[in-house]
Amino acid sequence: MIPRLQLSQITKRYPGVVANDDVSMTIMPGEIHAVLGENGAGKSTLMKIIYGAARPDSGQIQCDGKLIGEHTPSGARKIGIEMVYQHFALFESVTVVENILLSTDRGFDLKELATKIQELSQRYGMPIDPYRYVHELSVGERQRVELVRCLLQQPKLLILDEPTSVLTPQAVLSLFETLKLLAAEGCSILYISHKLDEVQALCDTATILRSGKVVGTANPKSCSTSELARLMVGAEVPKIEIPATSRSPAPVFSVNNLNAPSPTPHGVHLKNIKFDVHGGEIVGIAGVSGNGQAELIAMLSGETICSPPDAIRIHGKAVGNLRAHERREHGLAFVPEERLARGSVPGHSLWENSILTASKLGLVKNGFISRSKSFELANSIISKFKVKATGPEATAESLSGGNLQKFIIGRETALSPSFFLVAQPTWGVDIGAATFIRQTLIDLSRQGTAILVISEELDELFEICDSLLVISQGKIHGPLNKASTDREEIGLLMTNGRHSSSTKEAERVV
Repeated sequence: MIPRLQLSQITKRYPGVVANDDVSMTIMPGEIHAVLGENGAGKSTLMKIIYGAARPDSGQIQCDGKLIGEHTPSGARKIGIEMVYQHFALFESVTVVENILLSTDRGFDLKELATKIQELSQRYGMPIDPYRYVHELSVGERQRVELVRCLLQQPKLLILDEPTSVLTPQAVLSLFETLKLLAAEGCSILYISHKLDEVQALCDTATILRSGKVVGTANPKSCSTSELARLMVGAEVPKIEIPATSRSPAPVFSVNNLNAPSPTPHGVHLKNIKFDVHGGEIVGIAGVSGNGQAELIAMLSGETICSPPDAIRIHGKAVGNLRAHERREHGLAFVPEERLARGSVPGHSLWENSILTASKLGLVKNGFISRSKSFELANSIISKFKVKATGPEATAESLSGGNLQKFIIGRETALSPSFFLVAQPTWGVDIGAATFIRQTLIDLSRQGTAILVISEELDELFEICDSLLVISQGKIHGPLNKASTDREEIGLLMTNGRHSSSTKEAERVV
């Protein structure tokens, strides 16, 4: 059988780094093929080369036995290669059918295209209303739009980048059924994910990259997750240790009757938000993206002030009317969801980025920056948090996502916060960096810090949190004792804000 895609000795260099080093890989028709590796292993560059968004310095690409010359995304689509990125590229203010029309080269009229969307989405078990506006859709529904857009082109090869990072457990199962049906019809699928249990459940083959090179292939179904992780990292991945803890008698951080209208037409109103976070514990908030997390984070971090001021308290003091820098004076530290642009200044060096929030550590005095102390802090973070960087003068944008996240978390923990707000701590981060970050949060909580983690990674929340909350349509449900609930229960709350019939009031944490 002729391979669907064959890569031969692909090499791609950037200044100071070899992103792909003599990479060869074969994908057969109907195969679901995983590409695994740590952040910075070369996965994204390789996918860009396959999709035509980047050109290799050397090597060959063949599709169905035919050599591909100069390669562009439009050329890739013409030969049947489609890609769904981790972050969807959809216009919020127009309908599903209008979004898809904008992305196709065909001369569909809207009515004809809407009919095709309905037929195709029903066929693959992911129904979508073509006339709904995108801003009304859940993240899972938006992913359906992206998949339908690709499927309308009748792809031979579909590339999926972290496709389940924002989906509920129920939506993941539905996606897997769709992908298996596609593969049975002959479509090849390249699957990029850090979730090794999903790779085991779905994929036929896995190619492992490390430092830009192929270091092995494996059958995920016959390997344990620890074996796959060892291939990716090149060593045993440390296991997370969760020591016993005791909560502080009084909450460090309290939210009570927080109500806030959305500042944008497509946002979510916050309704009667109420919860406490004590010192020595990690509280997790689960939810499907777009259910009020962004609005809540803005309120809690001080990016948006709230009324009345006592709706948010730190150590009993009303801080709802204080701005972000003022709340930091009361012990708050914050890691935002967006590592670049919000958590750091991309084009600035690491030592300059350390000044953003850690200036009170003696980095600025009488309006003057101490370059030496800023260098010293950046160096200590790089060393302590094992950040792969050339040094304090490396720019934030030059780091992989996982390494930049470790630096930002290191910068914030250097403040010795009493309350630590962390959004999506390991989103798109490889297993080694994710383990390190999660252990850091656990250790910090056991030292007495109150930590609130807002994440769409249910496995992460169940692993590190002491209790769980769920946000759905701007409302908070819980707290729930993680030992008395499960992923299905949380998934139901995430999608419709209701408990299943099995949930008992006694399972709640008081």
